[in-house]
Amino acid sequence: MQSKFKIYISVFITVCFISSCNWFSKKQTEETTDAVIETPQPKITVPTFSSDSAYAYIEKQLSFGPRVPNTKEHEACAAWLIEFAKKHSDTYHVQKYEVTAYDGTVLKSTNIVASLNPTAKKRILLTAHWDTRPFADQDKERKNEAILGANDGASGVAVLLEALRVMRTQKLENIGVDFLFLDSEDYGQPADYNGYVPDSYCLGAQHWSRSQHVPDYKADFGILLDMVGAPGAIFTREGTSAAYAGWVLDRVWNNAKILGHGSYFSNQATEPIVDDHKYINEIAKIPTIDIIHHDPNSASGFGWYWHTHQDDIKAIDKNTLKAVGETVVYSVYEYDKTNSAL
Repeated sequence: MQSKFKIYISVFITVCFISSCNWFSKKQTEETTDAVIETPQPKITVPTFSSDSAYAYIEKQLSFGPRVPNTKEHEACAAWLIEFAKKHSDTYHVQKYEVTAYDGTVLKSTNIVASLNPTAKKRILLTAHWDTRPFADQDKERKNEAILGANDGASGVAVLLEALRVMRTQKLENIGVDFLFLDSEDYGQPADYNGYVPDSYCLGAQHWSRSQHVPDYKADFGILLDMVGAPGAIFTREGTSAAYAGWVLDRVWNNAKILGHGSYFSNQATEPIVDDHKYINEIAKIPTIDIIHHDPNSASGFGWYWHTHQDDIKAIDKNTLKAVGETVVYSVYEYDKTNSAL
């Protein structure tokens, strides 16, 4: 993904008290007619997300080495992901394709989709990229070597794998969920490349957005996970997400607060970035948000590990994985309950 300049603006959220939303409750006191907002509490029971399992899934991905397209490590990880999807989903799809990178390299790529409740017409899309950066262009040394991508890639994949595993244990009544593992996201042009090549990142998302795994695929909304495992990570209301899917941000951020994870999910508005959700929003027309680590103290706007060899297992914290995983799983089941009459 490409970093952008950071901006800081105030965000005001209009809270609508609609019974189907169940986000907030209010009461009137005898002393005043003003509404008093009560502390929200979880309304539903959901499967237990294990951060230990998610962490183990990161370790498994790292055991293959960097997962760069056109390498044996990439092929081995793809085979493992496909077997996982086959074991834990109701149905799965493997999308093989080729895309051309900024430098003319043809990348042999694989998108993988694992689906729960595949016959449901109303659907949610959960996605992350599983490939890794072929060079460490933000590092001081070994710039031409591929990175492990523990956080930038493996963390989002791991959270989705664990979500898939546990969600199959508690049936969704009214909606289906599609777990989309995207390839060839991080082969974008390096910072010192001579010239600018538009849309050089997120090649797998661009391909899927134009050629979904099933004809006429639709989802009510999508959630992209990118760099969701760092210690003390902060996830802001990123600009592309806000522009295309503000209502999804509101809903997911409120669910994080309900679960006690509000310290990770900031209401700070930040500059739009180019990530997989940009193309899912613009091409596939699915309102999609990006849960992505933002660091206002860095020049890039991302964490210290970003596109460096420091993006190893030390860039992962189980508490962050737990906060994101529980929020995503709860958001799916909360939406399923909300749509019980639809």
